[in-house]
Amino acid sequence: MTINKALLALAMGLALAACSNQKQAEDSAADAANAATEAQQAADNAATTGDAPAADAAQASADAAASAADAATTSADAAAAAGTMSDADSAADAAGNAADAADQAKDAAQDAAASADAKPAEQPKK
Repeated sequence: MTINKALLALAMGLALAACSNQKQAEDSAADAANAATEAQQAADNAATTGDAPAADAAQASADAAASAADAATTSADAAAAAGTMSDADSAADAAGNAADAADQAKDAAQDAAASADAKPAEQPKK
């Protein structure tokens, strides 16, 4: 009976760890999606300034954030479908890395949008 309890405890521990990896991956995918949304908002804001180089840079960063968000979602799906703890852990790590990349791309988009806003408006010539 003691061996059965030990095996049951081990199985429950593994199941809990798998759920933890899946939750971590899902949270990372959600964070990446939020970063991509914020990056696109920054790109849209930059586009309204009329500063084409800043708008282009912001849009490129927003596109990178969207790609990273897609990668995070794919990794979250892989974590959910993983057959082993090692695979689930690797997929969760990949989702976290993709979320970090999306956040960095969001920051770049916001920086580009801020640079567009920071430029003074041209004064009309007399």
